Amino acid sequence: MLRRWRKTRAVGLCDPQINPHCSPESDWPADGLLRLLSFNVQVGINTQRYHHYLTRSWQHLLPHAGRAGNLQRIGDLLADFDLVALQEVDGGSLRSGYINQVEYLAQQGAFPFWYQQLNRNLGRFAQHSNGVLSRLRPSLLEDHPLPGPPGRGAIFLRLGEGEHALGVVMMHLALGARTRTRQLAYIRERVSEFRHLVLMGDMNTHAVDLLESSPLRDLGLIAPQVEATFPSWRPQRCLDHILISSELELGRVDVLSQPISDHLPVAVEIRLPEAQNAAQMPMLKTPSPE
Repeated sequence: MLRRWRKTRAVGLCDPQINPHCSPESDWPADGLLRLLSFNVQVGINTQRYHHYLTRSWQHLLPHAGRAGNLQRIGDLLADFDLVALQEVDGGSLRSGYINQVEYLAQQGAFPFWYQQLNRNLGRFAQHSNGVLSRLRPSLLEDHPLPGPPGRGAIFLRLGEGEHALGVVMMHLALGARTRTRQLAYIRERVSEFRHLVLMGDMNTHAVDLLESSPLRDLGLIAPQVEATFPSWRPQRCLDHILISSELELGRVDVLSQPISDHLPVAVEIRLPEAQNAAQMPMLKTPSPE
């Protein structure tokens, strides 16, 4: 199974899935703000102590009664945001009760658009995935497997068109430094067209490493938050980030004290430059049906 998946996994140009239970936003938010959230949800497992990695490890393979309630709490949290990057979600297998967790959270948070990136296909036993939830229709969405052993990926989004478009990359990077550097080099090569850029996800390293010692170091990105996000019950390491271009106006920044997973969610609010708001709002409208 894994060998076949390695051969067939390829970069894909994709359309977002449509949530029929809610209407798309008709325009860019009136206040010009975009509320971003990145969250490693650990397939809905509520890990609260280190020993739970052992005692609750079976929940990575089999369904359990508490997962539904935990996903409901996550969905309630996501409803306050416009663009959400999810890591460690299940695409619909035995352990999740055959529920696509990205689709489920899109419905719970009333997101019109969603996409599930399947990175490791273990058939009915597990569908290891990343996910995106959005209130705005992306003008471009690409599914990229990342270099290294199979199982890691990045989702590339574009909001708007032209020189003022916002490029967004959502990722879950490797644990090993060497592989992580290869993955960041891959991402760096593909974002040079964007003046305004957001990188978000579980990056498995600290902000200073990303901004000063990685292939991203020449992009002029900033890390608005450096608070620890892992482990959620006693945060000691900042592994989850939303990095933004320095040209983007920064609003509120939070690490949310929500120990639902083994990671804490990271939230950042941005405002696009005034000239971009004035010039590009018509381009960000959701196309009307013909």
